[in-house]
Amino acid sequence: MSNDGFALPQVTRNLLIINVSVWIACHYFGGLADVLGLHHFQSKRFSLYQLITYMFTHETFQHLFFNMFALFMFGGAVEMVWKQKRFLTYYIVTGIGAGLVQVLVFYIKISPQEAVMIGASGAIFGLLLAFGILFPETLLYIMFIPIPVKAKYFVVGYGLLEFFYGMSRNVSDNVAHFAHLGGMLFGISMILYWKWKN
Repeated sequence: MSNDGFALPQVTRNLLIINVSVWIACHYFGGLADVLGLHHFQSKRFSLYQLITYMFTHETFQHLFFNMFALFMFGGAVEMVWKQKRFLTYYIVTGIGAGLVQVLVFYIKISPQEAVMIGASGAIFGLLLAFGILFPETLLYIMFIPIPVKAKYFVVGYGLLEFFYGMSRNVSDNVAHFAHLGGMLFGISMILYWKWKN
């Protein structure tokens, strides 16, 4: 691929490749998602490495597709501004932070779910927050809604929606809403720290 304005930045491209590769591996090796996914820290199946591996692990194609679509849409723009090292650091830290928040939620019983957690969603929500801060006036078109929404309003609205769903304690809801909020929380903390440091 030529190095023109349409090429994805390197870290974003590599993250896409890793996620797709792990998804393929999970289909060839039964039980791999359970090994790589993040378990409750009191579980015998919990290991520290899962705080990293869970964010690259997906089982269903739909789960993979929507997370990778968001990474494709927002990751390149953020990486172009922050460059590779800062972007990768941010992505990994927000992913780890999302996992830590969800494990805490499991522990204090806010969430009715204690199943293994997988998926890049926590890091993706951190990335979405970063996009909203870096490009607040950018218009986003939401699926099934024909009215464009500025990125800054989209981020706030999505965060409030995740909080509402998380607090609703719906036992049939298997989405880790507090992990999404954890990604945003660690994201804003990192951005504020970098701003203060500079």
